[in-house]
Amino acid sequence: MRTAWKEFAESRKIYQAEYHLLSQEIEVRDNQIIVHLHNSFQDTLINTIKSDALTFLREKLKNNTIQLMGEMSVSDEKKVIYTNREKFEHLAEKNPNLKVLKERLGLDTDF
Repeated sequence: MRTAWKEFAESRKIYQAEYHLLSQEIEVRDNQIIVHLHNSFQDTLINTIKSDALTFLREKLKNNTIQLMGEMSVSDEKKVIYTNREKFEHLAEKNPNLKVLKERLGLDTDF
Protein backbone atom coordinates (compact mmCIF):
# COMPACT_ATOMS: atom_id res chain seq x y z
CA MET A 1 0.00 0.00 0.00
CA ARG A 2 2.83 2.41 0.84
CA THR A 3 4.45 1.81 -2.54
CA ALA A 4 1.20 2.60 -4.34
CA TRP A 5 0.79 5.71 -2.14
CA LYS A 6 4.28 6.93 -3.09
CA GLU A 7 3.52 6.26 -6.75
CA PHE A 8 0.37 8.38 -6.51
CA ALA A 9 2.36 11.13 -4.77
CA GLU A 10 4.90 11.12 -7.60
CA SER A 11 2.10 11.45 -10.14
CA ARG A 12 1.01 14.67 -8.35
CA LYS A 13 4.50 16.16 -8.23
CA ILE A 14 3.58 19.07 -10.51
CA TYR A 15 1.17 20.30 -7.81
CA GLN A 16 3.57 21.30 -5.03
CA ALA A 17 1.04 21.60 -2.20
CA GLU A 18 -0.49 18.23 -3.02
CA TYR A 19 2.90 16.59 -3.39
CA HIS A 20 4.06 17.98 -0.06
CA LEU A 21 0.92 16.66 1.65
CA LEU A 22 1.19 13.26 0.00
CA SER A 23 4.88 13.00 0.87
CA GLN A 24 4.18 13.19 4.59
CA GLU A 25 4.23 10.02 6.66
CA ILE A 26 0.97 8.07 6.59
CA GLU A 27 -0.54 5.62 9.01
CA VAL A 28 -2.30 2.46 7.84
CA ARG A 29 -5.07 1.01 10.02
CA ASP A 30 -6.73 -2.04 8.49
CA ASN A 31 -8.03 -0.68 5.16
CA GLN A 32 -7.76 2.98 6.18
CA ILE A 33 -5.00 5.34 5.18
CA ILE A 34 -4.63 8.13 7.72
CA VAL A 35 -2.86 11.31 6.65
CA HIS A 36 -1.78 13.46 9.60
CA LEU A 37 -2.72 17.05 8.84
CA HIS A 38 -1.10 20.15 10.32
CA ASN A 39 -3.62 22.84 9.36
CA SER A 40 -7.06 23.43 7.88
CA PHE A 41 -5.62 24.09 4.40
CA GLN A 42 -4.31 20.53 4.30
CA ASP A 43 -7.74 19.29 5.36
CA THR A 44 -9.30 21.09 2.40
CA LEU A 45 -6.57 19.79 0.11
CA ILE A 46 -6.96 16.15 1.16
CA ASN A 47 -10.72 16.37 0.58
CA THR A 48 -10.06 17.79 -2.89
CA ILE A 49 -7.76 14.97 -3.99
CA LYS A 50 -9.48 12.19 -2.05
CA SER A 51 -11.50 10.78 -4.94
CA ASP A 52 -8.50 10.73 -7.31
CA ALA A 53 -6.34 9.06 -4.67
CA LEU A 54 -8.93 6.44 -3.81
CA THR A 55 -9.57 5.64 -7.47
CA PHE A 56 -5.84 5.23 -8.10
CA LEU A 57 -5.21 3.12 -4.99
CA ARG A 58 -8.28 0.92 -5.42
CA GLU A 59 -7.34 0.10 -9.03
CA LYS A 60 -3.65 -0.37 -8.26
CA LEU A 61 -4.25 -2.62 -5.25
CA LYS A 62 -7.47 -4.22 -6.53
CA ASN A 63 -9.14 -3.47 -3.21
CA ASN A 64 -12.41 -1.52 -3.14
CA THR A 65 -12.53 -1.27 0.66
CA ILE A 66 -9.65 1.20 1.00
CA GLN A 67 -10.60 4.44 2.76
CA LEU A 68 -8.67 7.71 3.04
CA MET A 69 -8.96 10.00 6.03
CA GLY A 70 -7.27 13.16 7.17
CA GLU A 71 -6.61 13.52 10.89
CA MET A 72 -5.54 16.79 12.45
CA SER A 73 -2.32 16.41 14.42
CA VAL A 74 -2.32 17.91 17.86
CA SER A 75 0.62 20.22 18.16
CA ASP A 76 1.80 22.72 20.68
CA GLU A 77 1.47 25.91 18.72
CA LYS A 78 3.86 28.53 19.97
CA LYS A 79 3.15 32.18 19.51
CA VAL A 80 5.47 33.70 16.94
CA ILE A 81 7.39 36.66 18.28
CA TYR A 82 7.43 39.58 15.86
CA THR A 83 7.86 42.95 17.56
CA ASN A 84 10.72 44.20 19.72
CA ARG A 85 8.35 44.46 22.69
CA GLU A 86 7.29 40.80 22.27
CA LYS A 87 10.94 39.76 22.05
CA PHE A 88 11.76 41.67 25.22
CA GLU A 89 8.77 40.22 27.10
CA HIS A 90 9.75 36.72 26.02
CA LEU A 91 13.32 37.19 27.24
CA ALA A 92 12.14 38.90 30.45
CA GLU A 93 10.03 35.82 31.26
CA LYS A 94 13.20 33.76 31.15
CA ASN A 95 15.24 36.32 33.09
CA PRO A 96 13.26 38.81 35.23
CA ASN A 97 16.42 40.85 35.85
CA LEU A 98 16.03 42.27 32.35
CA LYS A 99 12.99 44.28 33.49
CA VAL A 100 14.97 45.70 36.40
CA LEU A 101 17.83 46.59 34.06
CA LYS A 102 15.43 48.22 31.59
CA GLU A 103 13.91 50.38 34.35
CA ARG A 104 17.28 51.38 35.85
CA LEU A 105 18.71 52.43 32.50
CA GLY A 106 15.46 53.99 31.28
CA LEU A 107 15.44 51.94 28.08
CA ASP A 108 12.61 51.76 25.60
CA THR A 109 11.84 48.38 24.02
CA ASP A 110 9.98 49.93 21.08
CA PHE A 111 12.88 51.28 19.06
